[in-house]
Parts: sequence; C-alpha cells; structure tokens
Amino acid sequence: MPANKILSLLIILFLIVDGTTADAELTELWNEGIPLIPYPQKVEIRNGDFKIGKKVSIFIEQDASSEDRFTADELGRQLQEQYDIVSNITTGTPGKGIMLGRLDAAESIKTQGYHLSVSPEQINIQAGDAPGLFYGMQTLLQLIQKQEDVLFVRGLVIEDWPDIEHRAVHYDSKHFQERFEYVKGFIRTLASYKINMLIWEWEDKFAYPSHPEIGAPGAFTMEEVQALTRYARKYHIQIVPLVQGLGHVSYLMKWPQHKHLREIEASNWEICPLNDGSYDLLFDLWEDAIEATPGSEYIHIGSDETWELGSCEKCKPRSQEIGISGLYHLFIKRSGEHLQQKGRKVMCWERPMGWEMGRSPAKGIEPLKNLVLTESYGYETHDFKYVKQAREEGYEIFIYDPNPGIEHMFLPYFYRLRGDNETQSHIERSYQSITNAAASGHYQGMVSTSWNCSGVHNQLWMLRYITAAEYSWSYSFPDLPEFTDKYFVSYYGPQSQDVKELFILLNKASYFYMDAFERKVWHWGEVGKTHLPDLPRDDIEYDPFWNTEYHGMIKRSVMQLKHMERVLEICETNLNLDAKQPYDFELFRGIAELFRHTASTYLAFSALENTIKEAHQFHFQDHDSAYNALVRARQIAQDNLEEREQVFTRIKNTWEKHQFPKGMSLPGKQYLHARDRQRNFANRRPDLSFMTYDEELLGLEEYIQDLSDYIDWYKSSYLSP
Repeated sequence: MPANKILSLLIILFLIVDGTTADAELTELWNEGIPLIPYPQKVEIRNGDFKIGKKVSIFIEQDASSEDRFTADELGRQLQEQYDIVSNITTGTPGKGIMLGRLDAAESIKTQGYHLSVSPEQINIQAGDAPGLFYGMQTLLQLIQKQEDVLFVRGLVIEDWPDIEHRAVHYDSKHFQERFEYVKGFIRTLASYKINMLIWEWEDKFAYPSHPEIGAPGAFTMEEVQALTRYARKYHIQIVPLVQGLGHVSYLMKWPQHKHLREIEASNWEICPLNDGSYDLLFDLWEDAIEATPGSEYIHIGSDETWELGSCEKCKPRSQEIGISGLYHLFIKRSGEHLQQKGRKVMCWERPMGWEMGRSPAKGIEPLKNLVLTESYGYETHDFKYVKQAREEGYEIFIYDPNPGIEHMFLPYFYRLRGDNETQSHIERSYQSITNAAASGHYQGMVSTSWNCSGVHNQLWMLRYITAAEYSWSYSFPDLPEFTDKYFVSYYGPQSQDVKELFILLNKASYFYMDAFERKVWHWGEVGKTHLPDLPRDDIEYDPFWNTEYHGMIKRSVMQLKHMERVLEICETNLNLDAKQPYDFELFRGIAELFRHTASTYLAFSALENTIKEAHQFHFQDHDSAYNALVRARQIAQDNLEEREQVFTRIKNTWEKHQFPKGMSLPGKQYLHARDRQRNFANRRPDLSFMTYDEELLGLEEYIQDLSDYIDWYKSSYLSP
C-alpha cells in the first residue's frame, strides 16, 4: 500500500475511535477552488493552464471502440450544454485540444483508472479500458473553471483509480414511480460521480409480463426497462433488478390469487419458503427481471426482515430442525441455484457468516455457493473476522452503507435524534462505515441503500448517494468537512448560497413534523395525539385547556415558522441566481411549506381557542362582539383548511413533474392499495395525501360545520332580528 494511503488510513482509524473530525489540510484541488468529487488518488498541480475557446477539438483514435466514441460524444454534449462550447470530434493527428485514448496508456493504469494531464497545448486522457476513459472525461468536466469570461483547466497531472470495484446505489421506487426521462437523468448524475451500479427495487413499478396483475398502473414496461438498461450501460452503469423474494412481498401477497402462498394467512408480508407455488411465482418474476436487464451480471432477491419466517404449519417443524437461518438459506439456495443457471450472480440481504451468527443459526444447511452478501449493520469485529471468513469460503461481499433512518420527508444528514438525544449524524455514520470497510481491502463492492419508508423524494437522497460515491472511489481523502463543503459547490454550483443551512433547517424541522399530530404512530407505536380545541357550548361555556396542553408544540411552532421562512428565502435566492438543480429547490420549497403549514396549524388552533375564549368573555357584556368573535374563530379554521389544500396542491404539482401520480388508476387497470406490517409512512394512503393525512384525521371540516351550527344558534338566540 502506498505511504500516503497508510498515513490516511491511520488518520481515518484515529477519527473513528476518537469520534471527532480533525481540521485536515485542504486537498490540492479544493485549495485551488475545484470541487472535484470523487477526489483522485494522486494529483500534481503544475504551471500551464489549458484555455478553452468557443470551439475545441476532441481527438479520438482511428479504431476507437463504440464505447470510447460515446465518451467523446458525451464530452461534446456536456461542453455544449454547460458552456456553449462547440466541439469537433476527429480521428486526425492530435493537436491543440482534448485527446481521449487507450493505445498509449501505461500498463500501470489500473482497472477503471485513467491518467489525465493538462498543459497549455493539450488535455490528454489515457486509460486502459473504456470505463477508465469515461471516468477521466467526467473528471475533466469537473475541472473546468471560469475566471471572468475565460474558461480554463488548471495545469496538472492526475493518476486515478477506484478503491472499490462495484459502487452501487440502491434505488427504492416501491412508493413512487419516477418517469422514464427522470430515470435517464438520474443515471447520468450517478455516472458523473463514478457510480457504476444501480440496484433498482421495483416491487410493483415493473409490469411483469408473466403476471400482469402485479405491476401497478403505469408501471415501466419490459421495453422501457430494457431501454433504460441499454442507456445505463452507455454510462458504464449496470442496472441490477431487485425483486423481493421472501420478506417484503406485500406487493405480491396483497393479491387474492396469491394469498394461499403467505407464511401467515393474516399477513401479506412474507411468502412461504416450503410451498412449491412460491417458487413458481417468484421464478416467473425473476425471469422477467432478467429479460428486462440484458447484459447485467447480477440479480438481487432481497429477502430481508423475515419476521414471520417459521410460523406456518409447514415451516414451524422444519425451522425447529434446521433453525430459522437454515430455513432462510434453504429458500436462498433453491432460488439462487435456479438463477445461477440463468447466468446471474445472486445478491441477497445477508451479512457475512450470518447463517452462523443469527438468532437461530442454520443447522445442516449449506448456504448457496458464490452468493453475494450485501448487508452488515456493523456487528463486525474490528479485524473483520467474519468478512475474511466469508471471503475465504468464496462469497462476494459488498460494503453496506446503512439506511439513514425513517425520518419523515427529509434525511438526517447533519442532525440526528434517537429519543430526545442527539446522536451521530447520518453523513458521519455513512463516512465511517464506508471508509473503515474500504480500508480493510476485503470488499468487492459497496451498496448505498435508500429504503424510502418515510416519503423522501429521490432527489433528496443525492447527498447520500454522492457521499458513497466519494468514499468508495477513494476512501483516504478528503475529510468529511471538506467533502460536504465541496458537495454543495459541485452539485448546486458555485453561485449557490446557503444550501447547507437549508439542509440543516429542513433536517431539524423533519423531527418537528414527525412529532406533530399522530405521525409517529405509524412506525413508533403509541406516541400521543393532538386534538382540536373544544367547541363552545351552551352560553359560550368553554374550557380553555388547549393552549395549556400543547404549550410545547406552540413554542416549537413559532420557532419553526421562522426557520421555514428562512428556507423559503434561500430557495428563492438560489432560483433567482440560476443555481444548478433548480428542481431540488422547488422540492425544498414544497417541503418547507408543508412544515410551515404544520407549524401554522398549531398556531391557528391556539388563536382559535383564544378567539372563542374572547367570545366567552364578551357574552355577558356585548352579544354582538361575542358573535363577531365566534365568526372570526370560524374564519381562522377555514383559512387553515384552505392553506392545507393550497400547500398540498403545490407539492403534488411539483412532485408530478417527474413522477406519475402516486397510486393512480387507469382505465381497465385499478391500483390495489394495501398496508402491511411495516406500516410505512409513505404507504398510509395510496396517494400523496399521506403527507397531510394527520390533518385530515383531525376532522376540521366537521369542526367548522359544528361551529357554524353553534354560531347560527347563537345569532338566533341572542341577536336582534
């Protein structure tokens, strides 16, 4: 291992043990104002910049492969799109311009690696393989700087390669279905940060030809997924289908015709591993998935969170004989052997040596040979004992970048609570998980998961995905503070302002949103409830208890109202500055308005009670004033109800720019909505109204009607005709 790697590794291990992040010296490129992600393995800054005019020549080799020609075309497209530079792609004698080649690449260049040099006369990118040339091109695009009206690339030499071969993002689309063009853009974004695998969890968002009932209305067709697979391949990303197998199969078991395959009749969560019909169904779906992803090496069969395994009449005695893990691996083995015969490497959510370390170890069942293990929640020993043992036994192992959590509508990137206590933020946890594992040298891949239980839009996972891209490519540097600073410049552009502040404010507001009304009950159990203020009765008799009961939430609401106004200000500023990723700011704006509405609802109910109290006080002094106060109280409730509808409509319109309507039905194809034991926040309702369902449960419409009836009674009883 190179000396600089050893030193960096020692620093990383110290930080992990110490739990702090040191202020390290800035990496060379960031010190030059270049937010390059992921950071290269070796950089040498030199004199002599390359200036880019309105036209530039891109030189490729005479016998360049179709992959390399695509790299040149993509470079030309990006130069045109980002900088309005016209490029001329030629196989002529290289001169002043950009050279993309492989024939002169040094033998020392590693797999997926490249050598990039910049002088005043030429930018030269050499690689030993097509992915390496593509990644060198992506690096070049990030190196372009602008000073006044002059575009240039800093004089330098880069030697680069990835520390982890397979760098995967897990894309969970079970609750939302993005549109075809959105997925293409998502692929391009991942490729620009050198991600090379997309593990796509469809559930019902793929129209399985073998079982048409399972695919939701509007689900991606076989032809569309094949087209996306071919498209991703051009960007050196393989799409790996994830079709859940044993657990997480409510998308299958909710259908009456498949109900007989359930492990427990009352639950649609799991399928029975001892029923031959289970395999008939799953083999059909997996073979559809293989056909949909031509050329991909892997298939992921999920199968995690099997809480009901071993419960049915068939499975209970078998599990007592071979253990719960034995029953699990009996299923994996039968499934995996079938899929291996189809030419796929089989992934599942299993930890290294989990069959020995589980709650009920396997007895007499040998796990599937050559299984790809993609899960580990940090139960590991510091010396990676079980990873090394699994590797020795022939298993391929991916670093597991754990899911951030199930915080609603936004991720705990910089601020994370467990109970009432602040704990390690998600981005710190992700950084340590990947760097520590990558430094061990025992892993062939990395998977950054994104189970979207809590309704977070896919765009808002990008910081997570790109953090994983950074440290799976080069685990040694930069340190985490530098990376986060770079991320906001790289992803949102140098003109963007205060985006990290926006993330922190929305991150913290997510916890406020979760604490409001009954939202936590869906995943946390009994956590309390917000009621409406009492209605007046008799001669405006009234119990002014609401403001006392919810004093804490009123206080938090006042603070969140100010914070969300600040978020909206940041969004407007960045949209006016033409920051990159404008759609993100539209999403941020919608979420801020949702959180603001939650705060304004508490404040509205506080004002509602105070206004009814005012009417109560007026009753024995001035009936007209009492009546007017009651009318004002009703207007407060009506305004809040109208605000809710306006906020939800704006969010829905924003999300549906790039998504199909959630839970939509089509002529001849109705969407079948069913909850399951996981009780995901995003699955409480078939449509996007899961965001405002708790406000609906309050019954404000009925409250307004009852208050109106009381106002009419009061008017007829106390005011002159």
